[in-house]
Amino acid sequence: MAAMRQVVAVIKPFKLNACLRALTEVGVTGVSHSEARGYGRQKDHLKDYQNDRFAVAFLPRIRLEFAVTPDGLRKAVDAVVSACRTGRQGDGKIWVLDARTPS
Repeated sequence: MAAMRQVVAVIKPFKLNACLRALTEVGVTGVSHSEARGYGRQKDHLKDYQNDRFAVAFLPRIRLEFAVTPDGLRKAVDAVVSACRTGRQGDGKIWVLDARTPS
């Protein structure tokens, strides 16, 4: 059996349902999600907090995690990108890792 790949995607909350539908359409079963907060290059947002060094300027996000076979990886990543891309900064990130199983 081929080694599985773990996909971690951080997306905007309002894109969750569209992303889950897209993943289901390409055959991904078993997705975990959790609420997350973070920021990237949204410098306009962070300017609001530049004078308060204790302010927390994290934006709401959703973290998705799922495992796919190497053959299904491209379809799964493409599904996330097409469902979640708005064309604006801050759409999210995707990481692909080797899924490790306990020995």
